[in-house]
Amino acid sequence: MRMKIDSIASGKRKAVNLSLDTGVVEAARAAGLNLSQICEAALREASRSERARQWREENREWADSVNRWIDERGLPLERYRLF
Repeated sequence: MRMKIDSIASGKRKAVNLSLDTGVVEAARAAGLNLSQICEAALREASRSERARQWREENREWADSVNRWIDERGLPLERYRLF
């Protein structure tokens, strides 16, 4: 089994103030949901998505050039492929 590594988590906690819709908070509490865990998970996912989007944007030119090179010349070891 592989261990998941969370590159964002620090292992520390910080108290913060959030403004949330009262109806949403009441519904979450009534359902027994942990607001801190849910907010943290949502922020973690949003952060990962944004970092991935930024990486794609920053590396778009490189990826396009690699794709053009492959389109023009083919894969370097394609003749050895078994599929």
